[in-house]
Amino acid sequence: MTNIDGIETPALPLSAQRQRNLPASTALGWLAAGWRDLWRNPLPSLAYGLMVFIVSILVVWGLFRLKLDYILLPALAGFMVVGPLIAIGLYQKSRDLEEGRPTNLKRMILVKPEGGAQVWFAGAMLCLLVLLWMRAAVIIYALFFGLRPFPGFEDVLTMLTHTSQGWWMLATGASVGGLFAAFGFAIGCFGIPRLMDDRTDALTAMGSSMAIVSANLPVMLTWAAVVSVLTALAVATGLVGLIVIFPLLGHAAWHSYRAMR
Repeated sequence: MTNIDGIETPALPLSAQRQRNLPASTALGWLAAGWRDLWRNPLPSLAYGLMVFIVSILVVWGLFRLKLDYILLPALAGFMVVGPLIAIGLYQKSRDLEEGRPTNLKRMILVKPEGGAQVWFAGAMLCLLVLLWMRAAVIIYALFFGLRPFPGFEDVLTMLTHTSQGWWMLATGASVGGLFAAFGFAIGCFGIPRLMDDRTDALTAMGSSMAIVSANLPVMLTWAAVVSVLTALAVATGLVGLIVIFPLLGHAAWHSYRAMR
């Protein structure tokens, strides 16, 4: 690479080019920016959060209705993996605010990403990752408790918390689930916003997302912790907290992308 004086200088390695050298506390700044976006014309964001809450409740009800409650815990974990796709309308509002355009729920629902259909291809890959995780969770259960009928969600909670097998299964499941979650977070947190913003393909967007995350671990680990804590808080409120927490995280995720792109 040649500088302005005509002197040859070595090109920076790709990992160094992707480093933003942001302190871990920057993640809290993204959250604050998301909070400001949420309350600038708040009704569309809150309506979006309400729709996510209603759909989530229907999914949980459907799992119990179909006697698939044994995949509830991995399904809740998988929600974090597909979250960037579900939040695409919130990215639209934050982008509109940046560019001084009016914001409304219709624009948030009828999103037209720059990446076109590639964003849905990326979403399909994230959904496939969730399905793989749920299948892995069933296999882990079978390894510890054998091939026997699922006794019911309440009984399983007792088994998990009152037996040594349950504790080992929780540890194993958390370890395996953590790998799935980390991979999903790495490819999705910037991959989906980039497809909203750029004309590129899904694999390039998701690959660059993983590269940026790996090159900026302090701030990204902090951001992942913020997302995890707030998502756990939403679950602890019976998912009602999603009405505010999901829009907050969606808007904040857009600001994280803008800072790291």
